[in-house]
Amino acid sequence: MSTANPHASPRRSATLFALLGLAVLSVAVLSACIGSTALSIETVIKALTGAPDIDPVLQQIVIDFRLPRILTSILAGAALATAGLMMQTIFRNPLADPFVLGVNSGASLGVAIVLLALAPTGLSLTAGLGVSGQILLILASSGGAAITLFTVLVLSRKVDIMSVLIIGLMISYTVGALVSILMYFSMAERLQSFLSWSFGNYGNVSWMQMRAFAPAIIGALGISLLFVKPLDALLLGERYAESVGTRTQRTRITILFAASILAGTVTGFCGPIGFLGIAAPHLSRYLFHTSSHRILIPASILVGALLSLSADFIARGPGLDVSLPLNAITALIGAPVIIAALIKQRNLKRLFG
Repeated sequence: MSTANPHASPRRSATLFALLGLAVLSVAVLSACIGSTALSIETVIKALTGAPDIDPVLQQIVIDFRLPRILTSILAGAALATAGLMMQTIFRNPLADPFVLGVNSGASLGVAIVLLALAPTGLSLTAGLGVSGQILLILASSGGAAITLFTVLVLSRKVDIMSVLIIGLMISYTVGALVSILMYFSMAERLQSFLSWSFGNYGNVSWMQMRAFAPAIIGALGISLLFVKPLDALLLGERYAESVGTRTQRTRITILFAASILAGTVTGFCGPIGFLGIAAPHLSRYLFHTSSHRILIPASILVGALLSLSADFIARGPGLDVSLPLNAITALIGAPVIIAALIKQRNLKRLFG
């Protein structure tokens, strides 16, 4: 199998990177200005620079609410896009996503145990637990994701890569069944709390939580950048990768670990966010016409951040008093992107065949 056009034109790539960066910046500025309280760009700049004549309330809106949400959107989109790209490469499957290993299901089980089984009777966790409740949900979600990840990594040392995919799917089905049982026996208010978490939300990450959220994602993104050449080799198959000196088992485990950290961190802090991990890599391949991960990883980071910011901007419903389910918006954006990319990207079989 040969990859199509592995090296994109440097000038074209540089132009696309600049345009994507400008698009991310533009949507970020819109997100900072538009919301339940409309602000001008001048007001946002004053709030960010701490101008003496800025209204303290408006400064708090920008600094404590909108800026963390924007950064969370960017980091989450970048994380899911990169994890999706690595999963599609290592499994050589265009439909693989960051949660193919069951990390999402493990995180959901952790949250379900807290919200559906351990919550005090009659307590609405979405409104009553405050900061401590959010921390509890993050710990439960991250713990469930970590246990699932550990299980998959241990088993992956004993089987081939396609068996890892099947194991991940079976874990997802098993955990999904346990969550369904918990939901069946749960009280209505607890069930509503769990459903609210499952919709996904970038607005729950405070500056304090950002101290754990950002380093975990940036660290895992750094690991992915170190494996550009092994990922290119794995795209051509494990036999080829081994023939050029790649330690396939060690590389596979490290890549699975990094991808799971990216997906698990986002799920733990923001809830399960779907479609971004599939859509962003495909859109990146279509835009840059390359299979080189030296281009695709930074491209996926920018495309993922752009799609994530756009979805959150739409979900917050400018001019509306309610916030729409984030997962519904990512599906509405992601599904057409995937369909269009798959139709136009005629060399898909050559990339994954």
